[in-house]
Amino acid sequence: MQSYYRILLFFCGLSFVLRAPWGWGSSDSYFIPTHQLAGVGIGRKGMSDAILKQRTALMIESQTFAIMRDPQALPGAQRITGPELQEIFTSAALESGFPQLTLEAIAYLESWGDATAQSPTGPKGIMQFTEETAKRVGLQVIRRTDYLFEKGLVRKRKGKPIYQIYRIPVSSIVLDERLLPEKAIPAAAKYLAQLERRFGRQDWAIFAYHCGEGGVSEFRSLARKAEGLGKRPITVPKVFFGCSPAHNRDLYLAIKKHMKRDYSPTYWFRVKKTEQLLSLYRTDQKHFEQLVRTYRHPVDANRRAPARLWVWLASGERFYKSYEELKRVQGTKLVKAFDNPDVFGFRLYKSGPEAIAEKELEDPELFLHASPAAIGVLTYIAFETRRLHEAMGSTGETFVPLEVTSLVRTLEYQEQLDGLTPNARTIFPIHCTGQVFDVSYLHLPPGQRECLEFVVDDLGWQGALGFRPDPLAGKMQEVGSSPAAKPFFEKIYQEAHTNHRLVESRTLKTVQKVSTPLERAEE
Repeated sequence: MQSYYRILLFFCGLSFVLRAPWGWGSSDSYFIPTHQLAGVGIGRKGMSDAILKQRTALMIESQTFAIMRDPQALPGAQRITGPELQEIFTSAALESGFPQLTLEAIAYLESWGDATAQSPTGPKGIMQFTEETAKRVGLQVIRRTDYLFEKGLVRKRKGKPIYQIYRIPVSSIVLDERLLPEKAIPAAAKYLAQLERRFGRQDWAIFAYHCGEGGVSEFRSLARKAEGLGKRPITVPKVFFGCSPAHNRDLYLAIKKHMKRDYSPTYWFRVKKTEQLLSLYRTDQKHFEQLVRTYRHPVDANRRAPARLWVWLASGERFYKSYEELKRVQGTKLVKAFDNPDVFGFRLYKSGPEAIAEKELEDPELFLHASPAAIGVLTYIAFETRRLHEAMGSTGETFVPLEVTSLVRTLEYQEQLDGLTPNARTIFPIHCTGQVFDVSYLHLPPGQRECLEFVVDDLGWQGALGFRPDPLAGKMQEVGSSPAAKPFFEKIYQEAHTNHRLVESRTLKTVQKVSTPLERAEE
């Protein structure tokens, strides 16, 4: 994890782009931070090889949570590196020429090294072959058909029932080599080697293993037609980071479709991270076990952790219990959110049970606060969403300030909310840390909502933030900074705060210039 933070901080250092003083663009229309992350949102267009390399490294590192949050992370590493499977992996790699560590990583991701693993969608075994693919690669899946006989009423003649005997075929598998590691692993190695020869690259072979050969052909065909991708070697990272809602849109829509299906466009990145994790397990088992403890569910270790933020805020963050505690930290650990939608691209908005509850609060203004990093995240998301929406050029759409539906809460208030909405009880009240916020997209134009979702995803893939989407409620829940990115977002807040004071000063001077003659006239 420490290496991840160093990479992210190094990348943030490389990514700052100098703009006009005080964070204003040439039009003075809205806040433009001087510190920006390169290659995010519209920055994907024309991305240099150096930035692509950094984004790829961050994307690979960001997969740590997706892998290590599963309760099978440690048992899976123990199985994969055990002597019995190691002998099979070594033999399969030597025979096929496909790298052993990559083969192990795929087996780890597919089944956690469990030879009897079965997916609800059909694939089975340690390498999770479908029945069709298994037969293609030479594995035997032999079925036997038995028959059940049932007696069914056909009709009645003169009051007497007439029956017919029906024979119902029942198919069952009597031999399935997918469940035999000594058969399935060598078959997978040969299949991956064939895919690598077919597509000319190992990254596309890995991609095809999960997404299918048709998916690879689709993506590479779109990439050849895409701006900036066709003349260079087409790699998985170039395709993944080479599009956005406003750039190479056909490619973006194809990736979006497959992401909704099974996240297959991120599979190669997960495999690369798994290679690193298995190597870590071999060389420093204690460190690996520490990662398992770090990323496990903070409440129930037998379940997968639900969100990165739960992990990041599980320890080391205080929970604000009462209004008095919020008062004591105003202006230091917690700061008030900016209230200038035109400049900063968001507005503070309350609805539903929270608005009802706030009428009974001692000081509702306290709930318009959050940590400087959280306000920085909100400000930066609004900025990236607005400029991507402008580049997208959605016909008939005007940018609508993002609706912030929740900032900091107290534990007392959280209990009050839980009482009003018992079906939405918070198991782990991270809103009470002041490090997160909620953003509604119910009232956003379709194009802007698309941009918002993309920007939040993009920053998440960079390891800069975490969030939980809630499509039913129509909002992004619990959006907040990663520990490594807090210094960057705190700089965004400080810059925006300076900008906000400058705007207020300009406004005050304008009011004074206008009001002074009137005041003199009245005198």
